[in-house]
Amino acid sequence: MDVSDGDTRVGFGRGGGIRVLTRVDSLRRYAVETFRDNRYLGTRVHADGTVGDYKWMTYGEAVIVPSHIFLAYLCRITNAVKESGGLKERLFNAAYNAKRQAIINGRNPSPVWDKLVFNKIKARLGGRVRLMSSGASPLSPDVMEFLRICFGGEILEGYGMTETSCVITTMNVGDKLIGHVGSPNPACEVKLVDVPEMNYTSEDQPHPRGEICVRGPIIFHGYYKDEVQTREVIDEDGWLHTGDIGLWLPGGRLKIIDRKKNIFKLAQGEYIAPEKIENVYAKCKFIAQCFVYGDSFNSSLVAVVAVEPEVLKAWAASEGIHSEDLRQLCADPRARAAVLADMDSIGKEAQLRGFEFVKAIALVAEPFTLENGLLTPTFKVKRPQAKVYFAKEIKDMYEELRDAESARSKL
Repeated sequence: MDVSDGDTRVGFGRGGGIRVLTRVDSLRRYAVETFRDNRYLGTRVHADGTVGDYKWMTYGEAVIVPSHIFLAYLCRITNAVKESGGLKERLFNAAYNAKRQAIINGRNPSPVWDKLVFNKIKARLGGRVRLMSSGASPLSPDVMEFLRICFGGEILEGYGMTETSCVITTMNVGDKLIGHVGSPNPACEVKLVDVPEMNYTSEDQPHPRGEICVRGPIIFHGYYKDEVQTREVIDEDGWLHTGDIGLWLPGGRLKIIDRKKNIFKLAQGEYIAPEKIENVYAKCKFIAQCFVYGDSFNSSLVAVVAVEPEVLKAWAASEGIHSEDLRQLCADPRARAAVLADMDSIGKEAQLRGFEFVKAIALVAEPFTLENGLLTPTFKVKRPQAKVYFAKEIKDMYEELRDAESARSKL
């Protein structure tokens, strides 16, 4: 393997090879391992251009990008379809549903749909792309399905860490099942360890669940001059504890479902420590309690805010807003905008990074308590329980953000 000036050449056989394009330096190793594992020889990995400009994709036959780039591309396609309206929109929906049903039933879709609809979409990537692979964070199953239907080629996903020389698992070419990150790299062992405090065990049905642990020659030796942190992640038997929660699917496929620690990754690959952000926003005069939420399928944070009743009522009176019911006031868009503006101001004072700012909030009148199951005995937020308790609010906030993004993209 030769690495120079942003190019990586892999393999020396007569496979002819394909040109692979990736925009992120940290994905080069993933690209190398993905295509070597899937027996693509003579593969070239190239990184250049600017994220968000999709013209760079048109020069290759394979694309390796963070998952949020695929999500952004999906939004562009769906917006274009909606704007076309009429016959074109109905034709796209008919083609999409027909091809989807064929794939679900294990049949080869009719080539007519590609000729009528999807070849035009493929042409947006130059018409030569026949393989895509995603890194940084999981692709949601609906995005994976959309890409497979619209582009027709192979869509692969993998999982790994810097501490494991990148690749732990990779999907196999030809695998039609979605919602997983593939089977283990031959260079490592993978096991799931019980996490009883989160109710994940190897006895779970229908699939064993637990913390993902990895062992093998690809594992790093430790953090530089930091024995304490090294011992925290590598046990006496040489297993690296990733902090990710997974489950085993049939065929030895691994699915990522949670994080053991309260640190999670957004869609663009940024790690978030929610307690730190909640402590910053605790200075907001409107906030009694705050639950910051994000996941690897979305690029923004949202928050559920239990309000200070008297402060919010006083603000409403000063604005000429008359409401006897606190719940009604919490649902008022003007109240949400005022609270979010104050949170933004406090976030700027605390020098939060851009991706650490909450982009949407839901105001609730009911505080988090031991009785409603949202607090521990030490008055910390029970994050898994809060996620379930506020599932509707979280769903509504992300839909609101997606609608706003779609509206901006039309301008």
